[in-house]
Amino acid sequence: MSARTAGRARPLRALFRKELQVLFGSPVAYMTLTFVGLVTALLFFDHLRVYNQVLFVYTSNAMRGFEAGTIPDHVNLRDQVFVPLMETLAITLIGIVPLVTMRVFAEERSRGTDELLLTSRLSPNDIVFAKFTATYLFVAVLLAVSFVYPATSVVRAGLGLEHLGAVYLGLLAVAVGIASIGLACSAFTGSQLIAAISAYAIAFVMYDFGWASPFVGPDLGEVLARLSFHARFSTFSEGLVVPADAIYFLGVAAVCIAITRGSLDFVRVR
Repeated sequence: MSARTAGRARPLRALFRKELQVLFGSPVAYMTLTFVGLVTALLFFDHLRVYNQVLFVYTSNAMRGFEAGTIPDHVNLRDQVFVPLMETLAITLIGIVPLVTMRVFAEERSRGTDELLLTSRLSPNDIVFAKFTATYLFVAVLLAVSFVYPATSVVRAGLGLEHLGAVYLGLLAVAVGIASIGLACSAFTGSQLIAAISAYAIAFVMYDFGWASPFVGPDLGEVLARLSFHARFSTFSEGLVVPADAIYFLGVAAVCIAITRGSLDFVRVR
């Protein structure tokens, strides 16, 4: 490694460590992790309660029209608990992830430290890389916490680790997409509140474009539907990893990274 490369690597590692310390060391981070674990537990046990009620109805002798002890194929942990829980958790990420991303760039801008950062030995690419990577790592930990209870349903339902891995990758892809949007919004304002609200709005619209179909017609509506997070995540929730869907989320992240990089250039020129 050359002296020049080593000189750039040290401040890059320092910025990366600083972002990790802020993300994992703040009370908001642990409140967010606790909230995610609590919400996931409540959602899981609510779906499990409904499943047990349906199961009791079909196994009850009082249920006429069915033989006692017979259960239809669609009454199972996968369709009644796991898949609905994952769909709900994906929507929940819209309300949680912007709380993590809102301060990453906005705080630097509000304090005036963004210009100092840009005049350091770090390039705009280094700054974007460090902040995005640290945020993605925190989001991955966030999802790992939320997967404690869903993993139990996978074990009980016999779905296999492959299905669990596919769904985790899908949720991670959705979370990375929302985080990328949130980071791009944070890069354009010094207000964490504005950054969070704008990220909520954009992520909510992009999650499902189905609402636009009555206004744009079926053909364009179908195209918009394929551009929504929900349509791309649905294949993951079924246990399938489709390369096109993974590329879509990577494309969303790449566009947001480019937009964020452009905002730093704008600050430097100004």
